[in-house]
Parts: sequence; C-alpha cells; structure tokens
Amino acid sequence: MDDIQRFFFGKNTVHSLSEAEYAQSRNYLDTLRAVSRLTYMSMYVIDYQRKAFEYVSDNPLFLCGHTPQEVTDLGYAFYFRHVSPEDLEMLIKVNETGFNFFDRTPLADRKNYSISYDFSLIHGKEKILVNHKLTPIFITAEGKIWKALCLVSLSAHAASGNIILSKAGEDSFWELHPATWEWHKTEKMKLTERELQMLRLHAQGLPISRIADALFVSVDTVKFHRRKLFEKLQVKNIAEALAYATNNKLF
Repeated sequence: MDDIQRFFFGKNTVHSLSEAEYAQSRNYLDTLRAVSRLTYMSMYVIDYQRKAFEYVSDNPLFLCGHTPQEVTDLGYAFYFRHVSPEDLEMLIKVNETGFNFFDRTPLADRKNYSISYDFSLIHGKEKILVNHKLTPIFITAEGKIWKALCLVSLSAHAASGNIILSKAGEDSFWELHPATWEWHKTEKMKLTERELQMLRLHAQGLPISRIADALFVSVDTVKFHRRKLFEKLQVKNIAEALAYATNNKLF
C-alpha cells in the first residue's frame, strides 16, 4: 500500500466532493461500456478520490491474463505486478510531472488536455510495449481531476517513454525530455495528401503494385515515398507507420 501512495500527492488527491460533483457522474459508465464494445483498445477509469480503478473493459491487451474484475480489484497494485521496476519509476515521475503541468493550466482548459506515453506490460515471460493515453472525465470545482479515462493500445515505438501532452484543437503539443524532465513545445506533424493516400491504401491491405496502379505511379515511386514517410515518422515499416498515424490521429 505504501508503494501505491507514490502515485498520489497533493496536486492529484481529491479529498471531498460536492453533491453537484457526484451528480455529474451518474450513468456515465454506460456510455464507456458502449464505446468499449466498438474499439480494439483497452479502457479503464481511475478514480482519484478513491485512489482506485472504477471500471476496466474486457478488451484483453491491458488485462495480462486477468479478468476485468481482478484488474479493478488490484487497482494500482496491478502496475507493481505487471510493469518492470524501471518503467514503474518512469510512470511515477510522469504522473508527478504531468500533474505539475496540469496545475499550471487555466481551469477552464483542463478538460481539453490528454497525456500519452509508452511502457511495457509484463505478461508471463512476454513484455508488451503499449501506448497509454489519459484524459480527464470529471474535474472538481477546485480544478483537480476526479476521474480520468485511460486508453491502452499497442505502441508504434521501439522503447518506453515518448511522453506527450496535447490539447484538443491545437496544432502543437508538449514533449517531455526524460534526460531533463522538462517540457518542450513542438508543432504537430502534418502528412501530405500523397502520404495520406498511401497510408489509406496500405490500411486496405493492398500490395505495393496495386497501390502504384491506384496512384498512377511506378512501384519505385511508391517505394521512394514509403521510405520518406518512414523517415518522417521515425518508424521502420508500414505496420509501425499505420500504428503511429492511427494513435496520433494523422488520418
């Protein structure tokens, strides 16, 4: 229990709630259950007042062989069981640094922010690199996150980290540099129409020859644009490119 308390400190601890704050959360889980039936991503909800998980979807990626109820009952102890010590330390630091950033943002904007980062889940002898996104669902009158929605999917990167804070509707994001634990503002990547066309055709499962036919270009031209796209996204293959573009809403 003492280890679990490392995830919580003053800036993200909710001590009490008003009747109006309780009222806003009625029946919201029905909506989340409906969404979980439509997405491949794992979903769960953190309740910062109870310091627990309130809901865990049955999408298997995050469960590590457990049932949703078992993960719900474990709560933050799940991390200590299925995350390596080095990634666990990173998560605790990301938690603290993220909430410090959140505390400096205007209260009216706080619901528009989300944070994304990668870490490995340990399932038996297998380590699975996942992307984890978190965004507020309910915020208290004093501006603290009461409940947050988390989405877990396979990572498009090769290693843990890749910590990004973004605000809905903005063309820039904040990237956390682990060496200094400082935030740096960066412009969001934009893909050309040709790059988007190629990704959409690859997502349909078309081979390079048919993509070339669809775009009225040569196979060598498709291969050239693919190489440039991989360099731009800093990925190694088309599967990673598709995962990156999907996770970052590029198309």
